[in-house]
Amino acid sequence: MTLLPWDYFFRPFNSIEFPDLLTPVWVLALVLLVAQVVLYNVRTRQLRRHEPLVSMQEWLLWTGVITFSLLLIEAVFAWYFLFVLVTLIAGLAAYVWVRFFRFPPVIAQYNEYLRRTRFFSQAKYKHPEATIRPSRRKRRSR
Repeated sequence: MTLLPWDYFFRPFNSIEFPDLLTPVWVLALVLLVAQVVLYNVRTRQLRRHEPLVSMQEWLLWTGVITFSLLLIEAVFAWYFLFVLVTLIAGLAAYVWVRFFRFPPVIAQYNEYLRRTRFFSQAKYKHPEATIRPSRRKRRSR
């Protein structure tokens, strides 16, 4: 490092200015982009009956696609390092917000809904004869 740290913000993000940082950033962005898409496909198949959890996976997918695609574009076209840093910070902040602030109240509300429906389902079929249908035919007396 021959310059002050803030002087690197307006240098192009290429292999000449950032030889130690460019390759790990674009390789990691590509790996995380592929991992995000695979994780989305696996988790949405597992959670297909639980709409709030699938919705959270969609939010995480699009946050990852946008963040990691922008990092790849910024590495290929040698944008200023400031843009790379802002993209990385904003993407990670969006991940944290979605996972820990946006969806926990929605998931808690959905869990309460599941608890209520399970309770009423158990109450409805608690008596053994509740599952036996009464006969509709009237018996003839002989």
